[in-house]
This record gives sequence, C-alpha cells and structure tokens, in this order.
Amino acid sequence: MATVITETNADSLVQPERSATFVFSSESVSEGHPDKVSDFIADSILDAYLSEDPNARVACEVLCKSNTVVLGGEISSAATVDHDAVVREAIRHIGYTFKDSGFNPDDVHVLKLLTTQSSDIARGVDVATNSQKEQGAGDQGIMFGFACKETPEFMPLPISLAHQLTKGLAEDRKGGVFPWIRPDAKSQVSVLYEGNKPVVVTDVLVSTQHTPDVSREQIAEYIRNILAPRVLGTWFNGEIRFHVNPTGSFVLGGPAADCGVTGRKIIADTYGGAAHHGGGAFSGKDPSKVDRSAAYFCRYVARQVITEEIATKAEIQVAYAIGVAQPISIKVDTFGTGDARVAIEFVKRFDFRPAAIIERLSLLQPIYRQTTNYGHFGKTGLPWEC
Repeated sequence: MATVITETNADSLVQPERSATFVFSSESVSEGHPDKVSDFIADSILDAYLSEDPNARVACEVLCKSNTVVLGGEISSAATVDHDAVVREAIRHIGYTFKDSGFNPDDVHVLKLLTTQSSDIARGVDVATNSQKEQGAGDQGIMFGFACKETPEFMPLPISLAHQLTKGLAEDRKGGVFPWIRPDAKSQVSVLYEGNKPVVVTDVLVSTQHTPDVSREQIAEYIRNILAPRVLGTWFNGEIRFHVNPTGSFVLGGPAADCGVTGRKIIADTYGGAAHHGGGAFSGKDPSKVDRSAAYFCRYVARQVITEEIATKAEIQVAYAIGVAQPISIKVDTFGTGDARVAIEFVKRFDFRPAAIIERLSLLQPIYRQTTNYGHFGKTGLPWEC
C-alpha cells in the first residue's frame, strides 16, 4: 500500500500561527498530581515487564483514589511481575510517604483487573500471524510530532517553562530545603508572542500542595523570589503577574483528594496545546502501540527537520490502520517557515512501519518511567530526542 505524503503551510489549523501578536498559555502538573501518579504506576508496570521480557504486550490502565489503586487492562508476557510491589515502590518514589496523606505505599490496596491481550489484536500485530508477514500497527489512529526553534530543546516556550516550574518544585521538595512542599502541584505559564515569536512571560500560576503550618504568603514569596527566578532564567522579569494557590489553601491533595486516571494529561505530556494531538495517551503502553511509538517517532522526524535547517517549525502527522504496517498517510507542515518540497522529500527517507520505528529508537527497553513526568519530549537521554 502506497503511503500518501503531503505538506501544508498556507492555511494552518494551529490557531496561534494565524496571528502575529497573541498570548499563549500552557500548563504542567507535578509527579504527585493524581493523574500523573496513575501514569507513573502504569509506566512502572510496563518497565517491570520489559526488564524481563522485551516482547511483552502491555496495555496497563491505572485508577487511584484514596487508599486504592486499580490496575486494569491487558498484559501478555512470559515475565512474572509482582504488581503490588511495583505499585508500592512507585508511590514511595513519588513521595507520598507521610501517613496523614490518606494515600501511602504501606496502606494502599491494589485491585488487579488484568487479562491477556485480545487474540484478534495479536493476530494483526505479530509477524507470524499478520497477513503481510510483518508487524502491523496495534490499532488505527493518528499521531503527531512537533518541533520548533523557540527553545534549545526544540519545544514551545510556554510548556517548557511550565515543566521547569513543576520540576523545580519537586527538586526543592526532595532536597529537603523546603519541607512544607508536598507532591501535588500544577503550574501554568503565559507568554506574549509578537511576530509569532515569544517576547515576554506575562503570567505565572502555581498551585502547590503544602503542610498545614505554612501560610499562603510564605508560599507566594518562595515562588516569586526563589523558584521562578531560578527556573525561568532569562525569561524571568519583574513584571510577571503571579497567581499562587488561588483558593488560599492546598493541604489535602493527591489521590486522597481527587481521583487519578492514566491518560488524562495528554496535552501536558506533549506540546502544551501548541501543536495538534491525535488523542492517544502514552503511559502504560508497550511500543507495539503506535499511539506511543509513532508519536515518539513523529517527534524524532520533526526534530530532524529543524536540525537540518529545512524549517524553523515542523509538525508531522501519521495515520495507521490496525494490523497494517505501512501508514495510510503522512503529512508534513512547516508553517511557511521552510521549503515545503524539501521537507516532503526529507521525510520520505524515514520508515514509519512499527517494527522499523521500534528498531530505530530501541524501544524494547525499560525506559518508560523516565518519560512519565514533565513531558515526554524535550528531555535529554531519550532516543527520540537525539
């Protein structure tokens, strides 16, 4: 089946590109946010299986509420994994170790609702049973990858700064310098663009869980005078409007306060809304699921377009049919920042079949826990960020 590759740069569907002056905002959530707790547990389960069985088929969904963690999904593997132990270690690693949290590794109850992968899906994915005798896509769907020159890591500036804030909170909490910080947190950064280029940070919103003995004023002083100047670097300025714990108090947090579910932070996981999203989540899925592996590869290819100086902004879309190796279509968008025809010819060199993606990026390794928090893109040490 021939794959159609097209390029669009005249009438982009990404709204900010149509306006020369605008403010764009992106949010990040910390590793202690209930949804991220679920994502981290799911990726911990995945890594545990891949450590013993690189060919494991894992689709693990997680729900966390109060002192209960529910594992649901389909897993087919020769490996033997102690799910309870993996869950408890993941919770401990995040930092929910205080007894008054209502959610801690020692008391949590793990409910397992796991079956094997559907034989109908396996028939299309596995080489031995695939009608074309090659690994097919694990599902139909569309995936996107994006890169731009706004930051050294080729990420949009608002999401990059938002992640630095939540990551900085976690570093200060784990370092013990600010013991009142607790794991659950969110950040949001607004950036003014002129001529489609970021020029100044206008607003910073931070909501962080804390112990009862610290005041909102103390928290605000820490955010304004210590955290923000350190992590925003040259983007920090004295005119930023800060919004800190707007409700006034954030003592009760994490799964004790809210229900967490895998896959509910897909925009924070990717480009903060600055690029399209196909709708598929990442965490808990082995790389035979193109929701994850093809999205990583699209990011990899988009980065190469920027690295080769073909464009200063690039977005790649790929579409698959379940059980079919060759993608149905590939779309390249350089947003008018580069040579469209050169971009198409360059992208044609890459093999988007699932098996080729897995081999090129070495995705059968237990590397997924390190992807869970603070974005799946823009971080060093990941094969799709090279």
